[in-house]
Amino acid sequence: MSLSDRIRAKQSTVPALLEPFAAPAAASGPRAGSAPTAHATRTDAAAGATAGAGSSNTGQTARPDDGGASRPAVRPGSLTARHAAPPEATPTSDALAKVKDRAANALFDRVGARLSDPTLSEDQLHALVRSELNQVVEEEKLPLTGEERKRLTREVKDDILGLGPLQRLLDDERVTEIMVNGPDLVYVEQDGKLTRSPARFTSEEHLRRIIERIVSKVGRRIDDSSPLVDARLADGSRVNAVIPPLAFSGSSLTIRKFAKDPFLVDDLIRFGTMSPDMAVLLRACVEARLNIVVSGGTGTGKTTLLNVLSSFIPEGERIVTIEDAVELQLQQEHVVQLESRPPNTEGKGEVTIRDLVRNSLRMRPDRIVVGEVRGGESLDMLQAMNTGHDGSLSTVHANSPRDAVARLETLVLMAGMDLPLRAIREQVASAVDVIVQLTRLRDGTRRVTAITEVHGLEGDKVTLQDAFVFDYGAGVDAVTGKFLGATVATGMRPRFTDRFADLGIALPPHIFATPALGRASR
Repeated sequence: MSLSDRIRAKQSTVPALLEPFAAPAAASGPRAGSAPTAHATRTDAAAGATAGAGSSNTGQTARPDDGGASRPAVRPGSLTARHAAPPEATPTSDALAKVKDRAANALFDRVGARLSDPTLSEDQLHALVRSELNQVVEEEKLPLTGEERKRLTREVKDDILGLGPLQRLLDDERVTEIMVNGPDLVYVEQDGKLTRSPARFTSEEHLRRIIERIVSKVGRRIDDSSPLVDARLADGSRVNAVIPPLAFSGSSLTIRKFAKDPFLVDDLIRFGTMSPDMAVLLRACVEARLNIVVSGGTGTGKTTLLNVLSSFIPEGERIVTIEDAVELQLQQEHVVQLESRPPNTEGKGEVTIRDLVRNSLRMRPDRIVVGEVRGGESLDMLQAMNTGHDGSLSTVHANSPRDAVARLETLVLMAGMDLPLRAIREQVASAVDVIVQLTRLRDGTRRVTAITEVHGLEGDKVTLQDAFVFDYGAGVDAVTGKFLGATVATGMRPRFTDRFADLGIALPPHIFATPALGRASR
């Protein structure tokens, strides 16, 4: 065999020898729909560097001293990994996205001016968009499957009339909260647990358009001079948005949904949030015009419980509600809803919760319901409770009834009044009758973990007495992880029950009995 023949034979053998090494490399390559982490060998990196400067190597690099084995150059979950470029779209999804963009632009050309026509009802506007969109899709003349056509129509309609990729999450009754951490990361809360959603925005600009659409409908604004805002949706769902430069990794959007039909006391009993005995007691407290403060952390259900307590207010009473963003869904007829207002672009025109509380005292209210006290308005609220406006309701952020008292004292100091601490505690002890503590447990459930009476002031300390407390000693189910305990009576009868007798409000005697005594008394 000549020398040239031996060289050609060896060259034909090299690819076969390399096949075992090439197969694992191909298997470990990026998969469609996987997390945004690229994989690159030294050859790929060199090719990328040749193709264009400025590309970042966020994938795996091979080291010469480890036998060619690759190791991740980016730690999973790190800031670099979270902001790595998303995986390239498949040709099908990319083509569908282009069709979607063309369809949206064509639809805007057709009906753009009529989208803001005040003479069109919501149903008429949806029918118009649906009709025009079907024509736009027909004109595209693309070989779309039935599922792709349905998806295209739904996504374009959501972008035009709804909130884009978030619309399906808003329509899903199982989703209670939506959290957007930039255009590529969307998380939802279902059954008290957080999970990542496959929904995503096409770009940061797409996310910003959705945010601006939300805030503009309630007369708010968000821009570089005012990069954070509180707003609400048409159904009362609470919205908070933060944009760059405050939000480093892209615009952040948080939506806390509220049920289309407000939860009633029977719903909370069914969920296990409270027991029937506790519901009877709280109804009697509201009817007896006791001042109640609902305490709890973020997401524990304070507003939901405040809605339920407000439903116990008898018909015929004038109710004034005061909130940062209107969320309460009172079912009574005689209700006045007040909402605070942020300053305008010139820094003027601000109306605070404290201003509204002061003004409400001149509106002849039978009940004042403050969505949440978080500043100097707590002093005005306590003074209102002490000057004839009994039966007021409010919420405060605190982890226990004792912490709620301490937080009220701190909030009063924020009013700017140079009051001695004893005077503040006298105001709190005299104004607040009942503290209802809500807790979100580790298993995701929300429970009323304490109903506490404010006894009064002994020395320099506000004294409290629990009527109901949660039994943590029952433990946790080993299989489901659910807490086995329940909120049970302590056996102590609150002093405010004497007022029930004076007002003719009947209360079953077994309510305050401990569980063993309660079964014996029946």
